[in-house]
Amino acid sequence: MKFQAIDLPNAKYTQPNNTYKKGILLALTFLLLTTIPLCINNSTTSPLLSPSSNITSGLKTIENEDQCQIFTGNWIPYPDGPAYYTNETCNLIIDQQNCMKFGRPDTEFMKWRWKPENCELPLFDAAQFLELVRGKSLAFLGDSVGMNQMRSLLCLLSSVTNPEDVSHKYSTNTDYFKRYVYHDYNFTMANLWAPYLVKSREADPNGHNINSIRTLYLDEPDKAWETEVENFDYVIVSAGQWFFLPLIYYENGRVIGCHKCGRDNMKSFLTHYGYKKAFQTVFRTLQNLKNYKGVTFLRTFSPAHFENGAWNEGGNCARTRPFCKEEMKLAGGILEMYLAQVEELKAAEKKGRKRGIEFRLMDTTEAMLLRPDGHPNFYGHSPHRNMTVADCVHWCLPGPIDTWNEILLYMLKSGHRTS
Repeated sequence: MKFQAIDLPNAKYTQPNNTYKKGILLALTFLLLTTIPLCINNSTTSPLLSPSSNITSGLKTIENEDQCQIFTGNWIPYPDGPAYYTNETCNLIIDQQNCMKFGRPDTEFMKWRWKPENCELPLFDAAQFLELVRGKSLAFLGDSVGMNQMRSLLCLLSSVTNPEDVSHKYSTNTDYFKRYVYHDYNFTMANLWAPYLVKSREADPNGHNINSIRTLYLDEPDKAWETEVENFDYVIVSAGQWFFLPLIYYENGRVIGCHKCGRDNMKSFLTHYGYKKAFQTVFRTLQNLKNYKGVTFLRTFSPAHFENGAWNEGGNCARTRPFCKEEMKLAGGILEMYLAQVEELKAAEKKGRKRGIEFRLMDTTEAMLLRPDGHPNFYGHSPHRNMTVADCVHWCLPGPIDTWNEILLYMLKSGHRTS
């Protein structure tokens, strides 16, 4: 298969390096390379930590791993798979991410685990998670990839208990504003839908479509989350692909320019400008809200993996196994997006200390850059999506996105700070 650079549309997806090490015995080398990935070696086969219902399990390991960099590592084979849930045991998977229901023929994408350098990431323990968040509340603030993580967490917790869906009590738009209550644990989980994080409105006189222009007020938060966020103890902030669309930018109540708007009379900005400003506004707003005392997590940019063309030019994501990190590096536009949000988090963390507000980095970008095999591609259905267009943005459930919640549990247990 011929590899091509991918336009996302303003971020370059660099061409994988397919050069394999030569061995002395060519026949043996060929056999090995057709059965195991180049990036696997003896250092990645250490036993995984098993889950336990004891809330203190794993803490000793974490405390002794001061040098553990959980966000740097590789994916290693895990042939039996974590088997946390299936599309048949969890009824909270939406069709858009229910890859097995709609005929995805391979299962290998579910049989890999993230292996940090020099340590192990414990398996997800649903009972332990629920005890940690007893009496608390958690919100996913952002776009549909954030909702994707929320649904992963709902399914991971389903091995212990299922929540009551109380979305209708809080919103008339229950497709995008979801709220669940785990009564036995007095724990609430919600989605605060805000794909741009900041205030936005339609700017196209021809009405809404995927390419229509929107106006973003980069220094004004989206009221949909600003009026609700003070009610939550943990907030996971994320955003991504919406910022690649045509946008007009406002700051201080006036137009300053646009992104891919095609208007010669406006200053043109690169994608990461609006992205950086949006996160700056989110973090500043959280710092200034009088009653917000929550812990804020930045879940970093989630790369798309379109090959053979852009998303609207026949691109797809048909791979069935991960890259190893020697094949794929964080670079180009994806790196710019990543750095933009991380820089804003670091600034917010410094200011937040003065008010006693915590900001934490959940750095999943490197890990997910290596998972072109984890997307629905054409094996997800949605009444709101053109089914001739591949979905190489969201993640199959179950799938590699479950690792995000393994990381979340790790961070909750350890108070892990990495920014």
